[in-house]
Amino acid sequence: MTDKLYAADKRYSEIEKLLADANVASNPAKFAALSKEYKRLTPIVEEFRVYCRANDDAKEAKEILDNESDADLRALAEEEYYEKRKQSEESYNRLRILLLPKDENDDKNVVVEIRAGAGGEEAALFAGVLYRMYQMYADKKRYKTEIVNCNDTELGGYKEISFTVEGEGAYSRLKFESGVHRVQRVPETEAQGRIQTSTVTVAVLPEAEDVEIEINEKDLQIETCKSSGAGGQHINKTESAIRIIHKPSGIVVECQEERSQYKNRDKAMKLLRSKLYDIKMREQTDKIASERKSQVGTGDRSERIRTYNYPQGRVTDHRIGLTLHSLEDVLNGNMDALIDALLSADEAEKLKASAM
Repeated sequence: MTDKLYAADKRYSEIEKLLADANVASNPAKFAALSKEYKRLTPIVEEFRVYCRANDDAKEAKEILDNESDADLRALAEEEYYEKRKQSEESYNRLRILLLPKDENDDKNVVVEIRAGAGGEEAALFAGVLYRMYQMYADKKRYKTEIVNCNDTELGGYKEISFTVEGEGAYSRLKFESGVHRVQRVPETEAQGRIQTSTVTVAVLPEAEDVEIEINEKDLQIETCKSSGAGGQHINKTESAIRIIHKPSGIVVECQEERSQYKNRDKAMKLLRSKLYDIKMREQTDKIASERKSQVGTGDRSERIRTYNYPQGRVTDHRIGLTLHSLEDVLNGNMDALIDALLSADEAEKLKASAM
């Protein structure tokens, strides 16, 4: 581990010099790549330097402790020694986490798909509640959200809704939301006051760049049609809605949120690219069986990950056994307690796996 850290420190210093070089600055692609690497190395190198300083200070204090005869100086040196030893151990543990393999998608934007499952209209209404929750969370994080496509119901719910979340670290914060979300509550339409259990499926897909997924235009069947639903006078008058079928995979994506056919096509292609990238990533993950053991969840869409219980005002994440009695708070977008706990559990599993 120490060799890796010294190598990272050396590389960090090299990049600092390169970024100050006029020749590099005039090459946008190279400058961007070096800046990205510099940003990735910064927290590691900064922590490593804290670790080294703490170790050096501990050594100095130990020398005084071993060679000094004055009782007062020895007492000060002993206090300094144990304090710096503690700092060194804490810094070492932070470095272990920083050196864990980083998910290459963590800094990407995401596409979130929410679909009503079992429960009919009640499931569709809860899909709307989850969309609002993620939208409010994104606002708190200063992420930008934009609807790609939605199929709403008369009561204000969604049979399905797809939207993008753009912002630094969006995928790292939302990646554990994929799976089945279960809600237990009394529907507004239930006269007897009986609790109903419904489900909603959430999928979080990292947004893929053009260079990562190559799509052959010959593999696409693109259809245009009139938009439907709320949206203004243009609805049902212009064929602005886009439906794209990717023939090799059978994936179908739609977008009708924009008045412009071009913008709808662009959004639909972004969604298709992300779906194909997701398939590619899943195939790679499936080949590494051990990796599944170091993850909080498999990301399987059929895996029940969380229950929202309205009568008890609680949220339970089944993967880590965490229950919060703050349902309303969570549904209002205050999700950090859940997300931080999931990230910590994932780090703990990966640390355990790396020690084997």
